[in-house]
Amino acid sequence: MSWLETVRTGLEAVATHRLRSALTILGIMIGIAAVILTVGLGEGAQAQVTAEVSSLGSNLLIVTPGSTTSTSGVRGGFGTASTLTVANADALSSKTVAPDIAAVAPTTTTSEELTYGTTNWTTSVVGTNPDWLSVRNETLTAGRFIVDDDVTNHAAVVVLGSEVDQELFGIRDPIGTTVNVGTTPMTVIGVLKSVGSSSTTNEDDQVIVPITTAADRLVGGTTRNKVNQILIEAQSQGSLSAAYQEADYELLALHAITTPAQADFTITSQQQLADASNSVNKTLTVLLGGVAGISLLVGGIGVMNIMLVSVTERVREIGLRKALGATPRIIRRQFLVEASFLGLVGGVLGVALGVVGAIVLPHLISDPISISAVATVGSIAVAVAIGIVAGVYPAGRAARLAPIDALRNE
Repeated sequence: MSWLETVRTGLEAVATHRLRSALTILGIMIGIAAVILTVGLGEGAQAQVTAEVSSLGSNLLIVTPGSTTSTSGVRGGFGTASTLTVANADALSSKTVAPDIAAVAPTTTTSEELTYGTTNWTTSVVGTNPDWLSVRNETLTAGRFIVDDDVTNHAAVVVLGSEVDQELFGIRDPIGTTVNVGTTPMTVIGVLKSVGSSSTTNEDDQVIVPITTAADRLVGGTTRNKVNQILIEAQSQGSLSAAYQEADYELLALHAITTPAQADFTITSQQQLADASNSVNKTLTVLLGGVAGISLLVGGIGVMNIMLVSVTERVREIGLRKALGATPRIIRRQFLVEASFLGLVGGVLGVALGVVGAIVLPHLISDPISISAVATVGSIAVAVAIGIVAGVYPAGRAARLAPIDALRNE
């Protein structure tokens, strides 16, 4: 019997028992779709984390203060101390001290109510310098950003995030108008381009003011020269490590710390942020993928069960074929073709269901799902492999039947 005849016979056998074959295919289809969507969710989450970290700026290092300890011994988290100052940022800007650092932007953040006419909006107010725009890789849609003269003159000017602009002005042009930031009137000089939300904050819901203005008019007190973060942009990706070491060395010297382990600040790179988040995502993907894999196992058991039933029902047919000259290899091949076909159809339909789910689900759960060509082709190959593996035992059992015993079977 030729391969073409074997395939034709196998397909006829599958078509003869449509309902049974359909249920078997359904099991494999659900398993394949579950695996594709699970892996897609994991890859989508990793891509989202990478995009969010990259949106913070290129070649970025983030310096945060250390933790505080209360008189009762209770320790706060990192960033709760006030160990970083504007002077620290100025020192890191020196090309003599840190030649691998391209730009430095100290930031101090507070929450204030912005008022324009009868409209108000509470948002984050970030005090910083002109380098913030390049360090954070931001752009403007209107007006200009703060300049050195604004910082030097403690100018009462403000740059709006796109969401703040929408909430206060709608479709009106805000450039040149005056808004109250807290109780301080400030002139709007620019509007930032929308960059969207990250997993922790809405990057469009903020306004930017000169750091000196924030210190004098919004923060005040003894902490006016303290900063919440120092953002550092390295000269290039290749010099990121050198910039890290230069910033670490200079800050340790400025803070008179001789033991690095006792540093009252933390320097974090983009890659560290991405690696930490992706590590969690990979773990969840593996766990969920294992659960989805159980569905594939169930589908494989279903194929084996159907093939065993098929062998039992077709004992006389098998005996007749062998009596007419079919060798055990041909009988085995026929049943493996049937099992492979069930796996192939289940795999193709499972991939189709997974792709449809990847298109529809993000609109329902607000999480991206990535579908790769490698995963798609691999899923079909796995489905066929499941069909073959699950069909080996039933096929072998059919091939071992003696013709005379098979023909006598009722």
